[in-house]
Amino acid sequence: MTKQETIDKAISFFEEGYACSQAVVLAFAPQFNIDETAAKLISSTFGGGMGRLREKCGAVTGGFMVLGLAYGNTDPKDMDTKLAAYQKVRDINQLVIDKYGTTMCSDILKQNVSENDVKQRNHHAIICYKVVGDVAGMVYDMLNKK
Repeated sequence: MTKQETIDKAISFFEEGYACSQAVVLAFAPQFNIDETAAKLISSTFGGGMGRLREKCGAVTGGFMVLGLAYGNTDPKDMDTKLAAYQKVRDINQLVIDKYGTTMCSDILKQNVSENDVKQRNHHAIICYKVVGDVAGMVYDMLNKK
């Protein structure tokens, strides 16, 4: 799948009503042979900045989950793999900060939409689709870095 197809797939999942975290994870689930139901459930509570707490952006945490699938450790004593995966998380976190100035859901919303937009649930169309697509693209680039 191309980068644009991956971005489009993530946005499509978000348009269907999946949380931002789910949309990012679901776009990559087939690549890792992850059962779609399991992917939906695992990532379901991270939307809205972690259960609508408006903390760490759900699209970003979805990206972290995908990086775990790609680079995470299965052996608790494998510190090299664990630390390398943590670095990937810090790298993508910084990419999002570079683009949006923050990875905090509440701050991204405050910078891009009004309180009324959030109350009316218009924030998805104004900024969240863009963040979901951008994070999916960033993860794609990281996974396909030569």
